[in-house]
Amino acid sequence: MRRREFITVLSAAAVGWPIASRAQNAGKIWRFGYITHQDFQGFDVFFESLRELGYVEGQNIIIERRYAQGKADRFQEFAAEMVRLQVDVIVVNTTPAALAAKNATTTIPIVIPMAIDPVGTGLITSLARPGGNITGGAVLFAELAAKRLELLKEVVSGVSRAAILWNGANPANALVWRETQAAARALGVTLQSHEVRGPNDFEIAFAKMTEERPDALLVLQDELTYRYRKETADFAIQNRLPSVVAGKLPVKAGGLMSYGPRIPEMLRSAAYQVDKILRGAKPGDLPMEQPAKFELVVNLKTAKAIGLTIPPSLLARADEVIE
Repeated sequence: MRRREFITVLSAAAVGWPIASRAQNAGKIWRFGYITHQDFQGFDVFFESLRELGYVEGQNIIIERRYAQGKADRFQEFAAEMVRLQVDVIVVNTTPAALAAKNATTTIPIVIPMAIDPVGTGLITSLARPGGNITGGAVLFAELAAKRLELLKEVVSGVSRAAILWNGANPANALVWRETQAAARALGVTLQSHEVRGPNDFEIAFAKMTEERPDALLVLQDELTYRYRKETADFAIQNRLPSVVAGKLPVKAGGLMSYGPRIPEMLRSAAYQVDKILRGAKPGDLPMEQPAKFELVVNLKTAKAIGLTIPPSLLARADEVIE
């Protein structure tokens, strides 16, 4: 079965799931654990999809939310707490939280909707059969590294030095960093690495970029860099730096452009996976979903602010243009 056909079947099947779930688990109060850095605006799609499937907070689910606020060392504490609370499923939004949950339990199902490198970080055995108690989705950020650099070269043809802002404490970013380095070598771009590992590192990274004066800025997106998307976009605009990211929301915050998977679709898929698990499926038997659609988003307001003209050919390919 082709993937497009599979997605169609999945969507059609989902229509009947809410009734099936309520009928099978009438009177059951489910307890969810949700571990992340912050209250991620885009994650609302996941909870909305759960409601469509019949899981309503305050009625038949309790959500235990824990926010690390950029302090990754708290994930282990939160994971242990979820085990003590005997939650039915743990949902995480970053690889360090997923690793902490995996270390805390081998029995409670764990769902990570947007894993960056789940195999390389040891979360799962394979995308097709994750094994153990983990499933979710893989965002393919590493595979898209070359594409984002190519887009940057298309907008700024003379770029020779690009600053890279990335969370070095997230092991999932190691592969993305290596793929970005390989792409940069092929395109003749020198990379200036700026690692952040917590909230206090961003101002230091921005100060170093100011000294080094790169031609552009690439952000390796994970939950930590997403949390500081507005500060990063403001810095790039103030310093007239074209910035490329991997998601739509950082562009709406002022980034120049992004190329990446359609996150809402991945979050909806994760909600369906949770429903399957609560109805008896083993997470290790559920394939990690991979994005079927990608989108290019361009912020013309930002382009104007930094004195940059976006080529008409690129604008014609954009899925969304912010003006």
